[in-house]
Amino acid sequence: MSDYIEQYLDEAGKIAASLDRAAIAKMVQTIVGIRSGGGRLFFVGVGGGAGNANHAVNDFRKIAGIECYTPTDNVSELTALINDEGWDGVFARWLKTSRLGPKDGVFVFSVGGGSAEKQISVNIIEALKLAQEVGAKIMGVVGRDGGYTATVADACVVIPTMSAATVTPHTEAFQAVVWHMVVSHPDILQNEMKWESVK
Repeated sequence: MSDYIEQYLDEAGKIAASLDRAAIAKMVQTIVGIRSGGGRLFFVGVGGGAGNANHAVNDFRKIAGIECYTPTDNVSELTALINDEGWDGVFARWLKTSRLGPKDGVFVFSVGGGSAEKQISVNIIEALKLAQEVGAKIMGVVGRDGGYTATVADACVVIPTMSAATVTPHTEAFQAVVWHMVVSHPDILQNEMKWESVK
C-alpha cells in the first residue's frame, strides 16, 4: 500500500515538473483575448471532466470575470437533448443554441481528448468541429496523446502519462491544477479570492 502511495505521489511530482509551460502561457493569453473581446467561454467534458467543467465555470466567472457556461450545468436540458437527438451531437446542439461565435472559446476537459476512430467522446469532437466552423478558439487540458482536441486546439496542455494504470486520475487531477493556475494568473485574475483577501 505504501509503495503505491509513494509511486503515485512521485508520478504527480514528475507531471508537475514536465507540464508544458509555453502551452499554459498560450492558454492564458488566449483567454485574455477572449475576455477583452467580449467573448464567452464554454467548458465541455464528460464524467470527471464534466465535474471539472462545473467547477471551472464558477472560478472563471467569479475570479476572472469572464462570462462562461457548461452544458452539464443544466441536467434537464442535457438529458432532453440526449433523449431526443442522441449523445454524440449533444454539446454541438447546445453550443448552437448558445450562439457560439468567433469571439468565444470552447475549453475541453477530457482524459483522451476524443477519438473518432475509437468512437470515444464523439460529443466533444462534434463540439470542436462546430467551434472550428464558427471560428471560436479551442483550448483543452487532456491526457494520453491529446486525441482530437490536441490536433485542433489553439492552446492545449497534454498531461504526460507516467503509468498506464493512472492516466485518468492524474489527468483529471491536473486539469484542476492547470485551470486553477490559469484563473489565478496575474493576467487573468480580476477579483481577489476570499481567503487571499483576509489579512
